[in-house]
Amino acid sequence: MKKMTKTFRIVIDGVEYHVDVEELSSGTSAATATAPRSAPAPVVSSAPAPQVAPSAPSAPAAKAAAAGGEAVLAPLQGKIWDVAVTSGDSVKAGDTLVVIEAMKMENEIVAPHDAVVGDIHVKKGDAVKSGDLLISLQ
Repeated sequence: MKKMTKTFRIVIDGVEYHVDVEELSSGTSAATATAPRSAPAPVVSSAPAPQVAPSAPSAPAAKAAAAGGEAVLAPLQGKIWDVAVTSGDSVKAGDTLVVIEAMKMENEIVAPHDAVVGDIHVKKGDAVKSGDLLISLQ
């Protein structure tokens, strides 16, 4: 029996991968992504990666960054489970700032570096989308 393979191009976070899919028998197929023995150089696509339309809170995030502060954005959609800091607190890299509950899991959003907490833009119980402004650091 002749085996048929197809190669698909998959883009994840702007990095292009090529995946071979081999048909094992009629009606059944299995995808195999063979891991290279050495780390490959990512294939850069000539077409720009699709961009997601910015959400409304990205404007305050830009203002916070422009004012000399750093914006901490929500990395995922969910509900604010806890706000572990208050405005004016000093935090160290890795300290928990906010906990977001998503799909019955608590996700800690931590400080990227030592800083002082500026404005807090969310409160417990708020629903947030990926990219929403959570906290401004100074």
